[in-house]
Amino acid sequence: MNSEIRRLCERAKSASRALALVDTKTKSDVLIAMAQVLVRNASYLIRENNRDLTAARKKKLSDAMIDRLTLNSSRIISMADSLLKIAKLKDPVGEIIETVKRPNGLVIKKVRVPIGVMLIIYESRPNVTSDCIGLCLKSSNAIILRGGSEAINSNIAIFNVLQKETLRHKLPADSISIIKTTDRRVVDELLVQEGLIDLVIPRGGESLIREVSEKSRIPVIKHYKGVCHTFVDKSADLKMAEEICFNAKVERPGVCNAMETMLVHKNIAKKFLPTMIRRFNDAGVQIRGSKDVKHLAKDIKLATEDDWYTEYLDLILSVKIVADVDEAIRHIMKYGSYHSDAIVTESKKNADKFLREVDSACVYVNASTRFTDGGEFGKGAEMGISTDKIHARGPMGLEELTSYKYVIFGKGQVRK
Repeated sequence: MNSEIRRLCERAKSASRALALVDTKTKSDVLIAMAQVLVRNASYLIRENNRDLTAARKKKLSDAMIDRLTLNSSRIISMADSLLKIAKLKDPVGEIIETVKRPNGLVIKKVRVPIGVMLIIYESRPNVTSDCIGLCLKSSNAIILRGGSEAINSNIAIFNVLQKETLRHKLPADSISIIKTTDRRVVDELLVQEGLIDLVIPRGGESLIREVSEKSRIPVIKHYKGVCHTFVDKSADLKMAEEICFNAKVERPGVCNAMETMLVHKNIAKKFLPTMIRRFNDAGVQIRGSKDVKHLAKDIKLATEDDWYTEYLDLILSVKIVADVDEAIRHIMKYGSYHSDAIVTESKKNADKFLREVDSACVYVNASTRFTDGGEFGKGAEMGISTDKIHARGPMGLEELTSYKYVIFGKGQVRK
């Protein structure tokens, strides 16, 4: 298996060099064609997805996890729409970031270039397959996909459909590759292919990301867990706060930008929490609250220290009453994952303080954390939501999939 994986990576590296020379129109034409074939093959994709869903139900995966795994007509159309949006975006490759003319006459240009070969290790969500293929092709990066076993049939089906279009449009044959085995040893072999793979992006649970980060000899950008918070300040419009908090938790609880902890200012807790908790209960949300929250809603569970750190990815919510915006910020910086956090407030002073002091990739005022998404940010889709600070942060789109090089023009200058 070692030699087989090595050869796959060598082919991807070779393809990446050829892909870097493909013009923008060709790349965009491929993406438009890919969008069309996804829709045309919807019945095939849904049929293969049903195989994964049957296995997931036998394993008794949670409803939220099954939702992450599910493909239907509307989600396939959304996948196709993402590819069309990526096709229309400006090609970052070759963009001149800056030009400097030195006193000695040298002209130095900083130019965007592809990173090379991307390894994406991901779980559950089949749409990641098409999103990542689309972003990598438009940014001229070769991609190796390694999805989770729970979505293996769906991922291979999407790959098969899209690969035909890369070949039909005469892109390098190994521009996109997928690992079709669920053998976990393959991941270990991929993570030591330094010199062939240029960047690893793990998308999934905390254990997956830690394992990849510990084993990889290749740079890793972490799509870490989303312990996202919403702080309802004392000056908040409570109706607005209720809608934002409900959306952030309930609209799609199994995704990384869903709210996991709600913080409420003590001055409005008695007015806000009983109504809010009833609405959550009606939606099937299990509340785990601090002691003072439990005084207001006796049927809820008492939160433990571990709850504040937990990404539930389910209809479970931790709730805490805080004294002020400072305590809310301290809580977020202690227990959060630097992903997405929000404040609901009518106070410009508190909003500015929250934006300045909460050091997360995405910080919101009066909006749901559910907007942390490449599509919602105008990037067409995303490779992941980086919680790192180096190179890329937040939703990773086309620009984040490039590096740069310096191109220097002279007229015979020599250094003295």
